[in-house]
Amino acid sequence: MKWIIKILQVLWHIIILCDFFARSFFIRLFNRDSVKRRQKEIKNTKRAANWFLRSFNVKLKVKNPELLARLTGEKYLVVSNHSSFLDIFILGAVEKYVFITSTQMSETPVLGSIVRNGGCLYTDRKKKVNLPQEIKRFTEVLSSGFKVVLFPEQAGTDGSTVKEFWRSLFQVAVDAGSTVLPACIRYKRLDGKPITDENRSVVSWYEGINFLKYYWNLMARKLEAELCFLDPLEFDPTRNRSELSDLAYERVRDAFHSYDAQYNLQ
Repeated sequence: MKWIIKILQVLWHIIILCDFFARSFFIRLFNRDSVKRRQKEIKNTKRAANWFLRSFNVKLKVKNPELLARLTGEKYLVVSNHSSFLDIFILGAVEKYVFITSTQMSETPVLGSIVRNGGCLYTDRKKKVNLPQEIKRFTEVLSSGFKVVLFPEQAGTDGSTVKEFWRSLFQVAVDAGSTVLPACIRYKRLDGKPITDENRSVVSWYEGINFLKYYWNLMARKLEAELCFLDPLEFDPTRNRSELSDLAYERVRDAFHSYDAQYNLQ
């Protein structure tokens, strides 16, 4: 029975992708202006993200949505922990965001096509010589009014903790004079059971894990996830990127581990 459910889910995903790519084709065909094209691309991405969350049976709870509402109409940089393939769908479903992703991701079969058609920005962490140009390009996008998402952890994580943040791309928020909105993603239950070291590998995806095997293991599951928006860090001209990064990291880390503390007390 589970195999049938998995196959049906895969077919559902194919339909979602066909719809996504068809809309992307016409967006690119009829929109030569890069800003207008990206606006429509991220709207298309938000639509697809909502469908993917449903197809993966993810029940999402958003905490502190009033913080998000308070920033409506403003440009800002979201910084979040990142452990799962589903993180992009979780954030992408709640707002029209431009995601900063790696050049390596853009070269991945299927996933690369998705990010290339989703209005994403690319960074190559292996070639620091490109960093000034990347910061300039990302700053231009943020300054033009887009809301941008950055996953700044220094390395892939299994979802058991939050690793320290890379500081370099926080310069984008400094140069654009924008607010930074920290966010924390937690996966709370898998098939009705709390996420522990025993089942965490089903949800977490990082370097060294085969994507197709990981994707198949996610099929026919039920997930409960929480997206918590934290107090924004408003622009302060006296604050450099290192200070901004450290403050954001502390808020995300503390929020992430506060759930563990609450759970252990229950």
